[in-house]
Amino acid sequence: MLAALRRARIAGLAYFAVMGLADGVWLARIPAVKQNLGLSDGRLGVALLASPAGLVLVAAVADRLIARFGSARLTVAGGVVMPLLPVAFGLAGSTAALMAALLVYGAAGGLLDVSMNAQAVAVERGYGRPLINSFHACYSFGGLLGALLGGLFAWAGIGPAVTFATVGFPLAALALAARSGLLRGPEPGAAGGPAPARDGARRDRGDPDRGDPDRGDPDGQDPDRPGRDGAAGRRPGRHGATLRIVVLGLLALCSLLGEGAAGGWSAVYLRDNLGTSAAFAALGYAAFSVTMAVGRLSGDRLTARFGPARLVTGCGLVAAAGLALALAWTSPVAGLAGFALLGAGLSSSFPVLLSAAGNVRTGRSESGIARVAGAGYLGLLAGPVIIGSCASVVGLRLALGIPAVLALCLAAGGRAAAVRPSGAGG
Repeated sequence: MLAALRRARIAGLAYFAVMGLADGVWLARIPAVKQNLGLSDGRLGVALLASPAGLVLVAAVADRLIARFGSARLTVAGGVVMPLLPVAFGLAGSTAALMAALLVYGAAGGLLDVSMNAQAVAVERGYGRPLINSFHACYSFGGLLGALLGGLFAWAGIGPAVTFATVGFPLAALALAARSGLLRGPEPGAAGGPAPARDGARRDRGDPDRGDPDRGDPDGQDPDRPGRDGAAGRRPGRHGATLRIVVLGLLALCSLLGEGAAGGWSAVYLRDNLGTSAAFAALGYAAFSVTMAVGRLSGDRLTARFGPARLVTGCGLVAAAGLALALAWTSPVAGLAGFALLGAGLSSSFPVLLSAAGNVRTGRSESGIARVAGAGYLGLLAGPVIIGSCASVVGLRLALGIPAVLALCLAAGGRAAAVRPSGAGG
């Protein structure tokens, strides 16, 4: 069993890396696709909305698809299709063709994201200790590497279609090669699926029934610890589980709205409001991305030490403080440091919320993951639009206060991420 879990963990990390690399290369070559089609900034912005729209639409039905086909099959399908679709971006001859390809790309990405997170939750529960952040760290570093690869292809003067094909086919082959390691069978938390491992799981032996005195919770009585099955075999009340999924979804929306705001407006704020150069302004999102990736490397250790609820609360407070620093001081250095703190604060919140959703006993665990992920994607999609609309009325500095307030809401609702006894209403 432990060998199977190790193979599943390696396979899951591979799929997260595939998605990150595909996204990173695409983002780096957007200017080349824009130039090929002769798009204005406005038309490009409208076209780019197709991808998150497809992602949100698929998230709404992903639970039914996983219940019918299983997360393993859908992970393989998404992992093979998603890295190949950008080739169509480079070959698109019109805005309509680009938008159609982007819509399918977003749908494939949403399917891959939800299904591979269901796999990650299953692996985490099999190990009996926090692991979800390591998977998301692999996505983040994959995205950074993909952006570097895309930049190298651009520097060499290679067209976007050739770039996407050169990167996409090896990634699709990697997805196919990793398929044998994925977990099959009932989804975690679903009726008949594996119950959560006890919090005191032995890491060295993979035995979920043995206590670990080093964890400080030998009898598994702390509901704020991950991977606990306080009342195995008991089902929570449906309404309590549904309410908790709603709360987790709202927290995910708060988290990813801040991420979308940083991606869409950090460079604009540094350049236009703080008067920096274009090169310095670009460092704002770079600092945000790096600290988010690095923060996820330590997220599992922090979850094991403090519990998911305290970690989400701390994440929200750090994110709010970082954005407040960027907005309160007009120094470019303070702005850069603020966006770096925002990335560090938001780094572990979304993965922990997905893990919590996967541990809510709804009868179909994957429906919890899909709904929470879908709410987060909605925040990622709406964030730049909301900030832009408010900025036209009150100015960008005040508009960026919205994600700071939502980060405080994330901190206030952190307790919803606590893993509770199965009979305690979810």
